[in-house]
Amino acid sequence: MVTDEGVIAIDAPPTLGENMLAAIEEVTDKPVTHVIYSHWHTDHIGAASVYGPDVEIVAHEITKELLERFPDPCRPLPTITFAKEYTLTVGGVTLELSYKGENHCPGNIFIYAPAQKVLTCIDIVSPGSATFMHCDASQNITAWYEAQHQIMEYDFDFLVAGHHMKYGTPELVKESIEYFADILEGAQAAVDIYARSDRLMDIVLEPGLDRFWVGTENWINSMVNYTTKYVLEKKTSNGKLWSERLAGVTTQTKYHAYTVMESIRIERPNPSYRLRGENPPPFQA
Repeated sequence: MVTDEGVIAIDAPPTLGENMLAAIEEVTDKPVTHVIYSHWHTDHIGAASVYGPDVEIVAHEITKELLERFPDPCRPLPTITFAKEYTLTVGGVTLELSYKGENHCPGNIFIYAPAQKVLTCIDIVSPGSATFMHCDASQNITAWYEAQHQIMEYDFDFLVAGHHMKYGTPELVKESIEYFADILEGAQAAVDIYARSDRLMDIVLEPGLDRFWVGTENWINSMVNYTTKYVLEKKTSNGKLWSERLAGVTTQTKYHAYTVMESIRIERPNPSYRLRGENPPPFQA
């Protein structure tokens, strides 16, 4: 963002490095005065030192805490931090920063330019494509799903999503939401079918630790395979398959299936628990 006082930059991926500076110099000769960290991950801010030592760096307080814990000279410490909301106004330009809780990782923030209707939200969706494997290596999958819908609460025309060369639009975000809704639906069905005590007894009761883990792997894979088949064979809302709508789904869906299925098992409410007695009802593991 070019302002009357200087440039506000967001992130500095090491894959771009000094090309970030070259791109800025193509549109202005003003210096970078402020840098915003979307979150602490190296693939997004691992070249932040290119902006020099005199810039103000704005980030969530958790981002600063993590960078203090794992110091990196290429990721200088933030100079301004916040907990929930922060409004950055520089040279007549306003950006609204918001932390809605952990999603992709602790400290990942929403950055909104209200006058321009541009939203930056990193590693939640990949416009026009499946996200990278395991829901972009996200840490809180239930909150990651929530963040997709939180994006849609903004009045935006363009989304900067952090990966790929395609900017997002509301329609492309809705497409990603629909895809991951199908992942969740398929994974929930797989858990309902396979994660029951009667399916697991043979694995648990047979002797041998190696056999136990082989059986466990087969059990997990059966749910992943069910979910993957469910999603890739399903006709979507416009009558097409996901392979005809989003890039990368044929290779990435199985990773999302595993991650979302595990999220169901460990993050979401379980419909029952085992009761005492000889013949308790089947339970989900």
